[in-house]
This record gives sequence, C-alpha cells and structure tokens, in this order.
Amino acid sequence: MTGEPKPVPAELARMRGSIDNLDAAVIHIMAERFKITQQVGELKAELGLPPSDPTREQVQIDRLRALAEESHLDPEFAQKLLAFIVSEVVRHHTEISGQR
Repeated sequence: MTGEPKPVPAELARMRGSIDNLDAAVIHIMAERFKITQQVGELKAELGLPPSDPTREQVQIDRLRALAEESHLDPEFAQKLLAFIVSEVVRHHTEISGQR
C-alpha cells in the first residue's frame, strides 16, 4: 500500500456532492425548525401550557408516517427521527418553562 488515495470515479464524486448538499440542507432546515419551536416554547411558557402536547405529537407521527410511505421511505425510520426531534423540542420547552 502506497498511502496515496485512489482517484474517485466521477459518478461517485457527483453522488457524494449531492449527498453533501442534501446534508447541508437538512441542517439548515432543522435550524429553522428549532428557531420556530423556540418561539413556540416561549409562547407556551407565557400561556402556562405544558412543554409537551401528546395529542399534537400523535397527529404529527401519523402525518409523517403517511408522508414517508408516499415518499417510499421507511415509516419506522420517519417515526424514530420525529421522536428524536420532538424529544429535543420538549427538552427545550421544559427548560424555557423552568426559566419563567
């Protein structure tokens, strides 16, 4: 082994570039989402509402599972991803409500 990197085929490099662009878009979209959920948390705290809304969360799970199926994405994966996001949002909302 010479330690020199092998050249990457052009098609693979193109695909990796597309993946990198999509990853960047996901990060930017998530940042925007969390800006809005931060505002939601502040409003909930002002109104004395609980950090979590299980009814809303279930509606979102059902909606995103259906969107995943329509997009040929594993609905279980979509649900796990949403659960992770919601757990972070609820954690932020809990912190905000504790500050008031």
